[in-house]
This record gives sequence, structure tokens and C-alpha cells, in this order.
Amino acid sequence: MIKPFIAAICCVTLVAAPARLCAEGDWEITRESETALERGLKWLSSNQGPEGNWGSNDLGLVGMGALAFLSAGHSPGHGQFGPPVEKALNYVLKNAKPSGLLNISNAQRDMYNHGLAAFVLGQAYGMTSDARISPVLDRALKLIAYTQCEDGGWDYQARRQKRGHDLSLAVMQAKALRSAVDSGLEVSPEVINLAIKSVREHYRAQSGKLNFDDPAVRAEPGQFTYDGNRPSLAMAACGVVCLQEFGEYEDWRIEKNMEVIVKQLSQIKTDPNHNGRPPHDAYTLYYAGQALYQVGGKSWEECYPKLRDALVATQNLDANNFQQDGWWTDTQHVGGKEGQLYGTAVACFILAMPNRYLPILQEGKIDSLKRQQKN
Repeated sequence: MIKPFIAAICCVTLVAAPARLCAEGDWEITRESETALERGLKWLSSNQGPEGNWGSNDLGLVGMGALAFLSAGHSPGHGQFGPPVEKALNYVLKNAKPSGLLNISNAQRDMYNHGLAAFVLGQAYGMTSDARISPVLDRALKLIAYTQCEDGGWDYQARRQKRGHDLSLAVMQAKALRSAVDSGLEVSPEVINLAIKSVREHYRAQSGKLNFDDPAVRAEPGQFTYDGNRPSLAMAACGVVCLQEFGEYEDWRIEKNMEVIVKQLSQIKTDPNHNGRPPHDAYTLYYAGQALYQVGGKSWEECYPKLRDALVATQNLDANNFQQDGWWTDTQHVGGKEGQLYGTAVACFILAMPNRYLPILQEGKIDSLKRQQKN
């Protein structure tokens, strides 16, 4: 029997309606970035379609479309962008399966779409307290627990097996679980502890040595990898996000991976070309932006303006065609209209981060996670 995730409201208290914690300074938000965000949201709104899904049956991507509006402070049904965010959330909710699975696409995309969509529902619930979301989110979280593999990871398909597939899946479930906590819901500590163990196993030191109790091995350069191999900027960011979401704020691996992230993002060029192709693929940008924000400090101050300005410089502009004005596209994983949905949603999310509307962008270090892990 699966232990219920949503048992009671925990001690983390968040506002039900969008609240704004002001940007730290002019260096976070510029007139150009505000204009680019508005253009991106208008593109999403004008290209959404009557079903609210931008022609996609990937609930994760549709959820990302909703997240773009939520991150800019737009509530379902209210204001200029209230209708499109409401339609997107409704599409996800009505297509949730009785099992809790948030995927109606290919089974190989089960936990990819599930993790993304569950995270968005958690944020929407924290912002709106919409009673329709609670039971869907409850079932979605139970499914994450049920499908967690024996090593603490997850497979692409919604099934429990001996070993999870890779870190890219773990981070999606991590964000869904943390989203529940940020929205005032409880998460089983057993699931969290096992996931932390799995995430740490994806870290590799440059020498390949695995004795991380040895200070010399810890001192080596190293970073998170896809599956024990294949290091990348995306995986460095995913590892940092996982540890931050699970409350492991002091883990020494975070600093090691932030060195990788800062080095690569510092090299971003901001020459305007407005071709809709940002400097990294949408997946990498999504997690790199969050890693910077969550760790904060000097890394955020140095790299966020570069990331922001690069997005402004690459946004597709077409003043003569409103349906083509304001998009970005994914450059690696998703093509066509879905690629534009993904790229635009991620870019809008990053540009809106300094507004701090989302629950996950408002909290400090969540002590309840630490207390649950000790129980």
C-alpha cells in the first residue's frame, strides 16, 4: 500500500494568490527583457488553439506553456493571459489518467511528461488553491513513489524496476516532489532519501575514483553525468537542482557543478540575431537557469544577466505577423510547433524568474524537508 503523500498541510505557508517579491535590482530586469517576456507570452496566447494544448499531446510541454504564464504572475481566468493559462491547465487536468499518470503520448515519455506536468500542477496549486488540482496532484505524487526504482531513480516508462535510467528523469520527479512541499503538501521521506542516494551516484570525479570520503577525491574537478558517463552542462545543472530541491543545500557536489555551469554560461554571446535559436537547448536552459537561481549569490549575479540578454537577443521578431512574433525554439530535442512551445515557455520562465511569483521561487531553505528526512 502506498503511503499517502498529501496527508496534511505541513508547516510551510505560502500565499494562495500570486505575490511578488521584488527583483533585487535593475541588473535582474531590464526594459528589453520585460518587452521580450511580453512578446513571448503573446506568442503563446495567439498560437495556443481552442483545446489549449498548442497542438501537442505531451502534457509536460502543455504544462510548460502554463508555467510561462504562471511565472509572470498570471492567474487562471483572470486578466489578459488568464484564459490561456486556464485552458492549458484544464487540458492537463482532463487528460490525467485514473492511475495518476500525466501522459497520453508514447509510453516512452511517461515519466518525462509526468514529472514536468506534476511540477506545474504543484506550482499552480500553490498559487491558486484550486480544489480541482489537489486530487490529480495527489495521484500523480503517489505514482512517482510507486514507480521509483530500487536504486532510487526512475525509468522513462511508468514502471518500477531494479535500476532507474538516468539523471534527466530523476530531476523531473525531484521538482514535482519539491513543488508539492512548496505548495504546503507532505512528501514521504523514504522516497526523498532514496532519490538523494541515486542522484549522488551520478557524480563522477575527474579521476574516476569513487571514494568520496577521501578529501583528495573531493578536491578533484568533477560533475554530474547522465548515467555515470556523458557529462554535460545540462547534467551539471540537473544534479544541482536535485540536491537543492531535496534540501541538500550544503552538499559539496553543488559547488563543483556550479564551477562547470558558471564557466560555460560565462561564455554566452549576446550578439542580436533574432533567429529564435537561444544559445543552448531548452532542456539545458531550463535547469541551468534554476541552478543559478537556487544557489544564488555571485553565480546568479554574474551569469543571469548574460543568460537574460542572450534570450532577448535571439527572440524571433516579426512585426508584420503576430503569430510569428516573439517565439524561441528548442534546438535539440523537440522540433516544429512543439519545439517553439518548449523554447518559448522556457525562455519566458527564465525571463520571469526575477519577478518571483512562483512558490518555488519565493521560499528560502525548506526546513520541513530536513525534518522529514530525520524522522
